[in-house]
This record gives sequence, C-alpha cells and structure tokens, in this order.
Amino acid sequence: MELTEELVARTRRAMHDPGPLPGLAYQSAEDYDAMVNGLLQERPTGQPVWLFAFGSLIWKPECEHLDEMRGTAYGWRRSFCFEIRRFRATPDCPGLMMSLDRGGQCQGMLYRLAEETVREQLHKLCRREITIKPANTYARWVTVDTEAGSMRAIAFVMNRKSPAYVRDPAPEHIARVLAQACGHWGSGAEYLFNTIRGLQGHGIHDRYLWRLQSLVARQIITGGAIPAHQGDHQGNSLPDPAS
Repeated sequence: MELTEELVARTRRAMHDPGPLPGLAYQSAEDYDAMVNGLLQERPTGQPVWLFAFGSLIWKPECEHLDEMRGTAYGWRRSFCFEIRRFRATPDCPGLMMSLDRGGQCQGMLYRLAEETVREQLHKLCRREITIKPANTYARWVTVDTEAGSMRAIAFVMNRKSPAYVRDPAPEHIARVLAQACGHWGSGAEYLFNTIRGLQGHGIHDRYLWRLQSLVARQIITGGAIPAHQGDHQGNSLPDPAS
C-alpha cells in the first residue's frame, strides 16, 4: 500500500473541537426511538438481527456481536460522497466521509447482534451514525449475499436528498480533500488508511479504495497535506479543498 503510516502521520494535527455547528437541528431521543422501532418492525420474522459493516464499523465497532461473516450487498457501493465539516474536518477545510451509495456492489462484514440487547445496540448505532436533521445517512434493511445464502441486514446508507450529498466526486478531488482535511477525530487520510487495513484483515480488497489510497499518498508526498507544525488548532490556515 502506497499510503503508509508515516504519510498518514503527516496529515494529523492536534485540533480543537468547536462543538456542534451552528444552524443545525439535531435528532432527539424521540427521533431515535422512532428509528429503532421502525427497524424492528421491518425485521424479517424469526430471523436474527445482522448489521452490515462496510467502513469504520469494521475497525472501530460500536456494538458487541455474537457471530460474523463476509457478505456482498448488490446495488450498493462505497463512495466518499458525504461532505463533513467536523470530526475529521473543519468548517474552513471541509472533508469527505464514506457512505453507501446506490449502484454497484460492496463486500463487507455481517455482524449478528445479541437478541437480549438488540434494541440497546441499535440505539447506540443510530446515535453514532445519525446526528442531524435532515439525516445525512439513514438505517435500512438491505439484502446481503453470503456463502450461507442471502439474508437481510441493517446498513447505514447515504441520503441523496441531504445537502451534504456529493454525487460521484472525482477520485482526484477526493484525494485532495482526504490529504488535507483534519479534525479532532483525526484526518481523512487516516480514516481511509484504517478502513483499508480493516478490510484487509478480513480478506476484502476494494479496488475503489485501493486507487484512492494511491492518489492520496501521491498528494501528500507532493505537498497536498499541510505539515503537522503548520496551522493553528482551528485549522484556519488550511485551504478549502472544495475551492
């Protein structure tokens, strides 16, 4: 892999969390109750609850699980189609986050949730993945093919009606953004690196991510990323990667 830990380290900076961004409406406890109730109402009768993980839930899991297997969701693909301005970015240097967008196919991991804690686990997942209104991503049941046959699983997919949705960004643009954007959770390059390494640990190779890591590595080497000693804690010296 061309994107190495050493190159990723060049994109990380100590950042201050400015807190919730102004002008946004946030999901309430009642909203999360409605999400979880809706998912459980649509649950396949007599079947366990499986979660389809395709990104950070593989290397930074939010929930406990009893079993796991690889699976492929057809009609969905990984895409850095979600603009962010916090966590791994700042308002002055927006980033891109990966989500599931329509089209293609996506190989990921299926995790079986414990029946006795399934409602609690779904609440944790929804609160992690969905924060504002309108939701940037939403939870839905998708069909996943496995060696044991097809099954239904919960996945967090992109809301194409969200203002944060970016339709089919060019790989070169994604690479510039990931090489520069950084927030208090870390950098975009770090997120990409951890995702690829997490997938590799399960024997999954994604050509889309593999191409991106090569482009990001070259961007960092040629000066696309700001060295760690530059920029204040607000990231104000970073250029806007969307410009």
